[in-house]
Amino acid sequence: MTQAKAPYFPPPPPIPPKTRMFQRMPPAVFTSIMGAFGLGLAWRRAVEGFGAPQAIGDLILGATTLLYLFSLAAYIAKLMQRSGTFVEDLRVLPGRAGIAAMVLSGYLLAATLVAHTTVIAGAVLIAAFLAHLFVALRVAHLLITGPVEARTVTPIWHLTFVGFILSPLAAVPLGLMAASSFIFWVCLAAALAIWGASLVQMMRVSVPAPLRPLLAIHLAPASVLGTVAFLVGQTQVAMVLSVFAIMILSALILRARWMTAAGFSPLWSAFTFPLAAFATLMQIAAGFLSSEPLRIFAGLTLVAATLIIAPIVYKVMQMWTKGVLAVKTNAAQA
Repeated sequence: MTQAKAPYFPPPPPIPPKTRMFQRMPPAVFTSIMGAFGLGLAWRRAVEGFGAPQAIGDLILGATTLLYLFSLAAYIAKLMQRSGTFVEDLRVLPGRAGIAAMVLSGYLLAATLVAHTTVIAGAVLIAAFLAHLFVALRVAHLLITGPVEARTVTPIWHLTFVGFILSPLAAVPLGLMAASSFIFWVCLAAALAIWGASLVQMMRVSVPAPLRPLLAIHLAPASVLGTVAFLVGQTQVAMVLSVFAIMILSALILRARWMTAAGFSPLWSAFTFPLAAFATLMQIAAGFLSSEPLRIFAGLTLVAATLIIAPIVYKVMQMWTKGVLAVKTNAAQA
């Protein structure tokens, strides 16, 4: 008589190793946060230009500030677990853009706070400037000491080396006119050099489809430089930059299908902050010229920017919460 075999139960699956919180926090999230800051500041300016409800800008800026502070704390927590992830993130384009956007968002936070408290806004401005200077020097060191092929000019260079132009958005209201004027001229020279090098490079080498959204970044320095030119009293230069920004936007719109051929990706965040900066510039230009057609155009630009930026920010944040963003942007792991 044979004994019945006990039913077979497979062994339980191995317990997955525990992962620490924010172990692979993707810096790419800051690129869309920067766009959200820019959109909020554009709506704040619309209160004066269009009589828009002040609550719209305040709501966007308040929510973005909380999101930025949480994301900043998350990235600092990642660095505390392994500081080497900072350099590793700088070696890839999405990470380099994200880290640059992280420090540049500090300028926009200062511009947000300056209407409420000049003391805290000034402290944030100084902290953002020092952090930005450190990042710019670190990137320059990587470019100089790294392989030759890694020195290819990319639109992200604008964020790293021209991004200082965002500081006058808070510095001018704080009364730092001389410093803002100096920063304007230095950043204008840097932007012209990068635009020229990028144009020559694009004539020689085709841009891969996944990287084409980054080309939209070229609109950002033209728009912010134009805005700051108005703020520091360089109105003629500001008008030239406004026309140049319109030309860049027109070229981007004409090539929109080509730029988005690879489908949605986290790099679409590169569309957010340039559009927000352009919407702000058009509002200032319309007010300076007292032009009703330009005012209508500025209003349409703000609405279009809102309809484009909001879904992109939502989609990127959704990718972060699902853990997909870190994988798609090759974020370093602590």
